[in-house]
Amino acid sequence: MMQDNGLYSLRMRAALGGPHEKGAKHISGGEHLSTKADMQVKALELMDKAFSHTRGDPSFFQLTIDKIEEHIQSIKPLPVSTFDVSDAPQGKNLASSLLSHHGIPHNVIKKAMNLLERNDDSRGALIINAKTGERMDDREKKGVRVSLLDWEKENFEKWCKQSKLAINQRMKEALTLATKVCSHPLTVAELCWSDDPDYIKGYVASPAGGYHRITKLKEYGDEVGGRVFFIDGDHPIDSYIHYLEEMPVLIEMEENYGFN
Repeated sequence: MMQDNGLYSLRMRAALGGPHEKGAKHISGGEHLSTKADMQVKALELMDKAFSHTRGDPSFFQLTIDKIEEHIQSIKPLPVSTFDVSDAPQGKNLASSLLSHHGIPHNVIKKAMNLLERNDDSRGALIINAKTGERMDDREKKGVRVSLLDWEKENFEKWCKQSKLAINQRMKEALTLATKVCSHPLTVAELCWSDDPDYIKGYVASPAGGYHRITKLKEYGDEVGGRVFFIDGDHPIDSYIHYLEEMPVLIEMEENYGFN
């Protein structure tokens, strides 16, 4: 059980052809929250993730470790449902329908889909106005990277058992991120599918509807993917981006489990 003191943020990024900011190909990213005692194990997990990715072997690897000074917020995971579809077009139609249930206009959904289908070099999320489709962040290809988040292994496995779900590391990482994103009041919904050519699942997540896994949102071999956050564009987004990037969050199955 983590304690809300003496914690560190471990963040990894890996690319082919040099650092990301010099136009290199993004290979992998990941992070953990860790005590000092667990730091070596967590760092090795991130290194293994970077050097075993299907997008290739990185020529650039960076691991950043920072002491956490902020109080860590503990939040419950979104409820999960799974939709089995026959192919990627059916999956995208379903994703569009799920997003439209949250009042997002069809033209905005189509624009978001087009952005992801062309998104072969952005390593962060794109933030767009849920009403107009206007891109709200000014990060261009960099996007907004959701950071300072984790879900302890034991608590996640306990949640999987209670939820009658198979233990799945990919889902753990995606659900952890989606839960943090959807805990902010400006978030309307999120659409995501992976840039991993061997992983074709994706999801639509929202505060109102939870985390909807979709079994096919692209074709095998496709290295294009990413995530879009649909937000209430009637408010300034500086505090929203600050929350996503700078406020530490731990996902936990039970309220008030872990920190006092």
